[in-house]
Amino acid sequence: MTSPWKDILLNKQLIEDVALIAVDVALLQGVLMRTKEEPNTSEVVNYAPFSLFPSVVPKTLFEEARAVQQDFNLLVDLVSQDFRFLNETLASTVKADEFVAQLFTIYNQVLEEGLAQSVFLGINRSDYMFDRGTDGIAGLKQIEINTIAASFGGLASRIPEVHRHVLTVLGKSEEASRILSNHPSEGIAAGIAHAWKLYGSDKAVVMFLVENCQRNIFDQRYIENELWKRKIPVIRRKLCDVAERASLDKDRRLYMDGQEVAVAYFRTGYMPEDYGAQGWDARLIMERSQAVKCPDIATQLVGTKKMQQELCRPGILQKFLPANPEAVARIRKTFAGLFSLDLDEEGDKTAAMAVATPERFVLKPQREGGGNNIYGEEIKKVLKMVGNSKERSSYILMDKICPQPVKNYLLKAGDTLQLTECISELGIFGVYVRHGKELLLNEQVGHLLRTKAVQHADGGVAAGVAVLDNPFLM
Repeated sequence: MTSPWKDILLNKQLIEDVALIAVDVALLQGVLMRTKEEPNTSEVVNYAPFSLFPSVVPKTLFEEARAVQQDFNLLVDLVSQDFRFLNETLASTVKADEFVAQLFTIYNQVLEEGLAQSVFLGINRSDYMFDRGTDGIAGLKQIEINTIAASFGGLASRIPEVHRHVLTVLGKSEEASRILSNHPSEGIAAGIAHAWKLYGSDKAVVMFLVENCQRNIFDQRYIENELWKRKIPVIRRKLCDVAERASLDKDRRLYMDGQEVAVAYFRTGYMPEDYGAQGWDARLIMERSQAVKCPDIATQLVGTKKMQQELCRPGILQKFLPANPEAVARIRKTFAGLFSLDLDEEGDKTAAMAVATPERFVLKPQREGGGNNIYGEEIKKVLKMVGNSKERSSYILMDKICPQPVKNYLLKAGDTLQLTECISELGIFGVYVRHGKELLLNEQVGHLLRTKAVQHADGGVAAGVAVLDNPFLM
């Protein structure tokens, strides 16, 4: 697919001039992050990394991704309610992965005590790449679905105006008018507000659970501000704060510093290092409470890589969506090949296949946050190292998705401006709210496009690898 910016990309002086304008516009629009040197203060901030031009995305595939998001929302919610399926699917992973085991221990403990929570809120982001098939035709293939701390809905709401301005300055006003508006922060906030209202206490707060290092605070502030516009009070706390100062009353209402918590919205808690010495105590007290957790621990478990692999098996989607063959077809069309590495004959065949042709695959541990996947010759090293130990079961194998590279300029503070071969990843945000067994809200609420240089196999914007982008549909 030919780039609409091909006539401009090699005009060095023009690019340098426009890049200066683009950075200023990004700052004006609030496309901001705190600095690596001062991640917990806003005294000095910089622009979040972004692409100079929007990236071409096939319109049909973009529409496919949007159309299937409500199906994925429904699937995640249904799977999260099936204890037997979660237990059977994650049995081998729990034995091999201490982090998943800790989550599952709390999950079991809360179920044994009895769920106090009756309102459930899901904020997901399903991520895709455009795989270049053997016939040269691009197809939409899912990388993963994020069920906890799905980020950049705030900054993604601000980046369209940057690219509109850049294209207008370059005399491409018609192309500028085609940049899609995008409001995931509003949709996410609307979902939180819906859950807060169902909780039923006007004085209760929404509590953002945040990381110790908060470089990406502005992305979260956009959602916070949308909630304040609705006169919904917001507090920000770390897991250690919850462990030290939170409490439950006799009805298992959650209180934080004396304030009742209606919704606990996680922007942390997806990696082992997020928990520290007190984090697991914090997670348990929240899970035991009436508060709406986003996500509750069952929904977080649905987002594991092992669950992604299991849902790919024949017949599993039909089990959860028996009356909706159209949804099953839409979901299945997005699946890449996914293979188990459990300690059985199937897992042995998968391991042998990966060692024989590692360039065809990605080895994925049960981790979120970017930068964890394993590629190429490293796959052979890892699989030979773990051998037939139970650690092998903590991984899954996935077909490597191969997008068509395109050229763009990636603007990062302090980096040299240079034309770069890039690939892009499309994320679609979904929000749902369930009260008891009744699904009251199920929506697709916006998108996120991230672009990175082809030499980087893994890693997102927060990791300093990818940049924010906009889709230019063709």
